[in-house]
Amino acid sequence: MSTEQLNPQTIINWYRANARPLPWRAPGTTPWGVLLSEVMSHQTQVERVAPTWQDWVRRWPTPHAFAQERIDEILRAWGSLGYPRRALRLHECAKAIVEHHNGEVPDNVDDLLALPGIGDYTARAVACFAYGQNVAVVDTNVRRVYARAVLGRANAKPRKSELADIAALLPTTDGPTFSVGLMELGALVCTSRDPRCHACPLAPSCAWLAAGKPAPLSDERLPRQSFQGTDRQVRGKIMKLLRESPGPVPQHAVDAVWPDDAQRSRALYSLIEDGLAEQTPDNHFRLPH
Repeated sequence: MSTEQLNPQTIINWYRANARPLPWRAPGTTPWGVLLSEVMSHQTQVERVAPTWQDWVRRWPTPHAFAQERIDEILRAWGSLGYPRRALRLHECAKAIVEHHNGEVPDNVDDLLALPGIGDYTARAVACFAYGQNVAVVDTNVRRVYARAVLGRANAKPRKSELADIAALLPTTDGPTFSVGLMELGALVCTSRDPRCHACPLAPSCAWLAAGKPAPLSDERLPRQSFQGTDRQVRGKIMKLLRESPGPVPQHAVDAVWPDDAQRSRALYSLIEDGLAEQTPDNHFRLPH
């Protein structure tokens, strides 16, 4: 495979000139801080993540400190980031780090993958960005940049070969900078909608641009995710009520957050099943203790 369309030094130079000053990129950020940032940023805009991340690393600077915290306090601190099950998995992850790794985030992909809630992307991202390991890291942004610059497609779904494809591009020096640069380019310039091709350092060699920016094929189109009126929205409203209440809330308070009885009940009991809420003996509801 040719690296002409994705020259590593082009990406590295662009990143050094254009990287956002995200707080977890600051010198001195610990591997635990990197792990938190990766989990929090999954399906969540980094602008929303930054203040919560800063609060968390102040309150719980180590896995040991976090593992000792109560679940209800963690869920309150998670706030409105969404997908709060991530917070529960982080708590399980911290406990495993304390139990099996003496409180230190492991530095290799296999050990990271063995932690609760840590998938292939997060394991590779922590190994790469926290420990400087030259491993391929592929998220939706990297996948899209590769699809356009190399394959000439508007987008691409996950492929079995994608890790090997990106690994083949890694330079022997500054590999982690190249990896984060690919991600940043996809986040800021080579975006899913309205890409800024005029500002892209890969424009002179981009296969998609050379082909006239063809539209996505039918199997490449990304589904639009709705939120309004979904069970996820109702779950979020109930979680907000529980987070902000000083104690257990009665059924009538839960009833007031959403008019559809069946949907509200379904959302409430799915929160209980997920371990994000609990019902008291007197039929009140609260965050788990």
